[in-house]
Amino acid sequence: MELAALLISFVFLLLLGTSVAAAMILSAFLSLLLNKMPLTVMGELMLSGINSYTLLAVPFFIFAAVIMNRGGLTDRLLDVAAAFVGHFRGGTAQIDVLASVFFAGMSGSATADAASQGRILIPHMIKEGYDPGFAAGVNSSSATIGAIIPPSITMVIYGGVTNISVGALFLGGVVPGLLIGLALMVMVAILATRRGYPRRAYMPWKERWKPIVVALPALLAPVIILGGIFSGVTTPTEAGVVACLYGLILGFFVYGELKLKDIGPLLVETVEATAVPVYIIAASSVFGFALTMSGFGMLVQEWLMGFITGPTSFLLVVVTIFMLVGLAVEGVAAMLIFVPLFMPMVQTFHVDELQFAIIVIITLLLGTISPPVGLQLFIAADIAKISAFKVDIWPFIWIMLLVVIAIVFLPGLVTWLPGVIM
Repeated sequence: MELAALLISFVFLLLLGTSVAAAMILSAFLSLLLNKMPLTVMGELMLSGINSYTLLAVPFFIFAAVIMNRGGLTDRLLDVAAAFVGHFRGGTAQIDVLASVFFAGMSGSATADAASQGRILIPHMIKEGYDPGFAAGVNSSSATIGAIIPPSITMVIYGGVTNISVGALFLGGVVPGLLIGLALMVMVAILATRRGYPRRAYMPWKERWKPIVVALPALLAPVIILGGIFSGVTTPTEAGVVACLYGLILGFFVYGELKLKDIGPLLVETVEATAVPVYIIAASSVFGFALTMSGFGMLVQEWLMGFITGPTSFLLVVVTIFMLVGLAVEGVAAMLIFVPLFMPMVQTFHVDELQFAIIVIITLLLGTISPPVGLQLFIAADIAKISAFKVDIWPFIWIMLLVVIAIVFLPGLVTWLPGVIM
């Protein structure tokens, strides 16, 4: 009865339009009442859920992303991308994808990528004759690379709640992130050729060095941030602080686009952006406890064990479930709710934890660009001034899903680089 009340109330609250975090808290509150447990447990669980040194990296990386957007780093990265892929068919869309690969090495935020590049490139694409739905689809899908190529805020959260090495997660995301970038560029080329989208003027090689030299300090940011982590000089949290300081130095003294008066608005934007994931983490702690008390985890495991025969079929089921969950539940919340339920089965089927983590993260990121709740999708659609349901997103989702399937059958795509470096 308690499990039914928990799940029914959670779904009912979501259908009413309640935020995922509020729905988790209220449904867990009802479950605890039915179990006659002291409600003080809720406060204790929510505080313990966010009381993590690793999770301190989240606000720092968010602040770094905000600084880099406002400090001129994004513009310089776009110039470098334009120099190398602007002359391809669908050049401006190709710039969007390649710049996302560059920006991912600094911010770790898919949302920051979608908002910063989208405001610049989506209007450009529409002006050049691209369909608004295509422009929004390219931008929202390429933004997911920001949470796959390190540093990644999503990976920091995953590592913080599962005790998996954040450094290993970062390394595990490098090859899949680059593969997704390549896959998206291939899809852009196919669609742009079919639809006759324009290309930019060819830039001679001798002229390409200028944007690289100008952007070199920005391009060095990932080297400094990730080099500190993998060399053991800094923890991921300390690397977040380094990213903030480096971004401020570039914004104030190198590119000169930041002023002292900008610090206040930057901090406000950071606090607002940080509040959402932290609120979800706290809420998922109490909701996860309620699920455990109601026996939901055991029921799911018994049901899955009935037809899963090995590690490959297990991972394919994981991809299917997280794809469906991502359509209805915000990515971080879905990760925090369901990953603990699957971890015992990861060990049972001898699945590599890094492989499982990257598969889950990428699959849930597909939910952030899928209707009806995809955040990046709505950001891009709003910039393009169209309905989220009119965004041409599915070709990009399918090509990204192919990369996920490749990781299922080829775990070395995830485990090779961590094995070499760590």
